[in-house]
Amino acid sequence: MDHQWIVHILQTLGEYGFFGIALALMLEVIPSEIVLGYGGYLIASGKISFLSALMAGVLGGTIAQLFLYWLGIYGGRPFFDKYGKFLLINSKHLDASEKWFQKYGTIVIFTARFIPIVRHAISIPAGIAKMPFHQFSIYTAAAMIPWTVLFLFIGIQLESHWDEIGQVAHVYLKPIIIIATVCLCCYFLYHFISKNKQ
Repeated sequence: MDHQWIVHILQTLGEYGFFGIALALMLEVIPSEIVLGYGGYLIASGKISFLSALMAGVLGGTIAQLFLYWLGIYGGRPFFDKYGKFLLINSKHLDASEKWFQKYGTIVIFTARFIPIVRHAISIPAGIAKMPFHQFSIYTAAAMIPWTVLFLFIGIQLESHWDEIGQVAHVYLKPIIIIATVCLCCYFLYHFISKNKQ
């Protein structure tokens, strides 16, 4: 990892255990993979329990996406076209996520969490489309569980080398991305066939 400021922020937040991990994920300034990798290091160091880190990961990741969901509801696409760069979301992310949401519907809120580009912005079209809050929350939290477990596990294995998680993660992410994409295609095909039968 090249950015020492990331290491400094994580070390500072790490002192607060559960709340530090959750806050780092809510802010979304640092990629969730790195935050959770550091959480795995904290587990390996005995500074936090696996259950606490898991709960922090799911809670923090879900709240971060709820923030984008609410901005989608109240700000709409014009807001993100104007201010998205300050949230590290560009028009490419928005275009891709809107296309996926329109094509696959609400189920994409779960599966898209594992797919690059769309996973960071998929909450926005859900908000713009005014997807029911409880439905959005359940799908988001459900997706955060395997995502959190995966990177906590990698962080535990890497221990003090947790900052190398970016290089290690792609080995695990590639099959996950393939599985998520296949599931979406199967879901879409099932609904397409069902509609034709009707």
